[in-house]
Amino acid sequence: MKFNLLKNYTGFYHNFIKYWLPVILWMVAIFGMSTDAFSSEHTSRFIVPLLNFLFPGLLPHDVDLVHELIRKASHVSEYIVLGLLLFRAFRRDSSEGWRMQWAIYAVIGVIIYAAGDEFHQSFVATRSASLMDVVIDSIGGVLSQIVIMFWHFLWKK
Repeated sequence: MKFNLLKNYTGFYHNFIKYWLPVILWMVAIFGMSTDAFSSEHTSRFIVPLLNFLFPGLLPHDVDLVHELIRKASHVSEYIVLGLLLFRAFRRDSSEGWRMQWAIYAVIGVIIYAAGDEFHQSFVATRSASLMDVVIDSIGGVLSQIVIMFWHFLWKK
């Protein structure tokens, strides 16, 4: 009896560390990127000079546009990773490669976290909450599931 309890206890922590800790750590990283340090004002200090160096003929308006596109692409990328990690956590050690249920759970998790992240940003003076950012983040979550689905159905069969 004691051995079974110990086995269940260590199995729980093994699963938590292996599957859910990466999700939590990535969420913490996203949370950190939602602070003042990664506001448009601060990222422009690095991205704008780099764009001006790489593309000296780019007009200031175009530099601002590219800066904004880079920031939105970062949103998508952050949430693609979160979607991949959530799918992996829901799948765990299953022998099945893909299930719609895991993909749906992962997308729901991404949407909930994206909404919470935007709510957090509403309290940061140099950031603003945006429903459009929740949509962009959610697109990242959906894209991650499309990648997993194609990977499974095209290459893993």
